[in-house]
Amino acid sequence: MPLSIKDRVTPGWNALITEVTQGNWRDPDTGLAVDVPFNNINIGDGFPDAAHDMVNAVMPAQSYAVVCDANTAEVMGADVARNMQGKAEIFVLDHPHADEGQVRALQKLTCNHDALIAVGSGTINDLCKYATYLDGRAYSVFGTAPSMNGYTSSTASITLESGLKTTQNAHAAKGVFIDIDVSSKAPQYLIGAGLGDSLCRPTAQVDWYFSHVMLGTRYATAPYLLQEDDEAEVLRRSADLGQGEHDAIGYLQRLLTLGGLGIAVVGMSHPGSMGEHQISHWIDSFAGDRHPGTVHGQQVGVASITMARLQDHILSMEQAPRIRGWQPDEAAIRARYPAAAVEDCLKASRAKAMDAQATEAFNRQLAEIWPELRTTLRAMMLAPDEMAKHLRASGGGATYDEIGLERGLYIDALRHCREMRDRYSMLDLADDMGILDSFIEEWV
Repeated sequence: MPLSIKDRVTPGWNALITEVTQGNWRDPDTGLAVDVPFNNINIGDGFPDAAHDMVNAVMPAQSYAVVCDANTAEVMGADVARNMQGKAEIFVLDHPHADEGQVRALQKLTCNHDALIAVGSGTINDLCKYATYLDGRAYSVFGTAPSMNGYTSSTASITLESGLKTTQNAHAAKGVFIDIDVSSKAPQYLIGAGLGDSLCRPTAQVDWYFSHVMLGTRYATAPYLLQEDDEAEVLRRSADLGQGEHDAIGYLQRLLTLGGLGIAVVGMSHPGSMGEHQISHWIDSFAGDRHPGTVHGQQVGVASITMARLQDHILSMEQAPRIRGWQPDEAAIRARYPAAAVEDCLKASRAKAMDAQATEAFNRQLAEIWPELRTTLRAMMLAPDEMAKHLRASGGGATYDEIGLERGLYIDALRHCREMRDRYSMLDLADDMGILDSFIEEWV
């Protein structure tokens, strides 16, 4: 039987996670038991001392490469390597970036080892995940910060040589080990980033459901049901996140874990990656020297609040929105982006172009269903001011300037990010309605 709400939200961190990974949780849309590629996920404490037994149980090998950066080596990586009973060599990467060049370099650096143990968060995890996917080795990860939901994702965010940040197919970690005590000592901006990454739930859900209704894309409720209880608990404890309180960090890590598993259940990242991620991906891909070094979750948190304000603005309209037919400006796209990224952007843009007939059909359908649709979408939302309050309480920034982004860069991302991805969000809708610039002038 499915666990009750009371059973799901307890200090026994792994009950619902185990229910999902063992195939005992049922998809509410199909009634079938879910099947995810993760079998071994553990949230708890004291993991460095138990590293050998934990890794050997899920990923036995003759030799391991423990991969970390200078910071994660200090907080956990060196201890993990030391406790691997002489089977591990530690590799400390110098300011790594998750790009194709560093993936190849990591493969070469660790080629004499059978399996990789990632000790870190976003970048380290993505590098190890994608490198081992490409060369057929296994990897496990010890999470060091509650900064993103990628520990339980079988995709990797990799920047191509063109500069374009992409989501690449990868594979699941053999073991995901998330130490709450270590995570609670993470830099505060990373804790805020984790809340920021999870705050995309309402904005992504609104965008995804809108796309489903208007364009026939797939939609599923399972990812959101998995997160529902822990999202409420994390928001209740947002001030405790700002203090690095142990249980608050545990709830955040579990929320992020379940967010990743929800994506695995449906086999696509749409449940947690729509307009807000478009904005963040554009910054990472095309900011160049203007990029201040902000991390993914910081950007997603700010972008989620912007998207929530935009969605609220559109959904407050009594009359159904009407769009103009959009066609990508190919000359502008060729002038705007590096040559190696142009064709990818053109392909994504063309997928969302609408001719006059498609535009009229879109407007007619939206007019017919608008009263019911806006009510349904509003029920999915969190108020943008509430989101900002919780993000600040956790130690995160809620506006572009609070995380060190230039206003001009952020506006460029809002105006142009639709060109790099084929998913249709309310950012696209606002542009097609002709209201995006006025929204930016008022709110950014």
